[in-house]
Amino acid sequence: MTEHFAPLVAGQGPGLLLAHGAGGGVTANFGPLLDDLTRTHTVVGADYPVAGGTLDELADGLVATAVDAGIEKFTVLGYSLGTAVAVRVATRHPERVSGLILTAGFARPDARMELALDLWAELLKGDRILLAKYLMLTAVSEPFLATLTPEQLTAAIAGLAESVPAGTAYQVELVRNTDTRAELASIAVPTLVIATTLDSLVPPRHSQELADGIPGAELAEIASGHGIGEEAPEAWLTAIRKMLS
Repeated sequence: MTEHFAPLVAGQGPGLLLAHGAGGGVTANFGPLLDDLTRTHTVVGADYPVAGGTLDELADGLVATAVDAGIEKFTVLGYSLGTAVAVRVATRHPERVSGLILTAGFARPDARMELALDLWAELLKGDRILLAKYLMLTAVSEPFLATLTPEQLTAAIAGLAESVPAGTAYQVELVRNTDTRAELASIAVPTLVIATTLDSLVPPRHSQELADGIPGAELAEIASGHGIGEEAPEAWLTAIRKMLS
């Protein structure tokens, strides 16, 4: 499957593999961090294939992308759906993983997430402005929304509507079918779980479940909605840096 991945490889130093979220991408989800991270690490990432793929295929494809870039071992930084991909990388390729950083993640969707996924999937079939408004309402925290002027909000909605990646529908369905709970106890590398405490799309209890299930995992909390890269990039970077050091 690696021929369907368009890799990003930048920087030098120890390996850091990025796994992005559903309806996102490497630049969309990690963009505010990349300049800093590439100063000390070889950062490898890839947007998921448009045609979708299973969790196993995404995990294997990302690992192959890193190995093709000459990175034999790496920490995996996963965001949202990417936390499940990261867990699957660690359980399918344990010899290559030196650590995990799981941000705004989940082991499996609960009833509330299922409802959110149902609406997301339906809105993908129609008006993208309406979809963007829904995502702003669920993925952005109330305090952050309150800082936006009406003009900024309108611009943010328009930009979001224009940037929905091809393949989002496949990724939303993958979230729906994800369940990594049985794998968590087998993870044997240092793990940092970062909960986004103002997140209404993937509430922090899901991060708690990840931290409880992974032996020795550390749980950190950041006051942010689901879009932590936009809302709290400095706090996110500080937590990541602490783990990487």
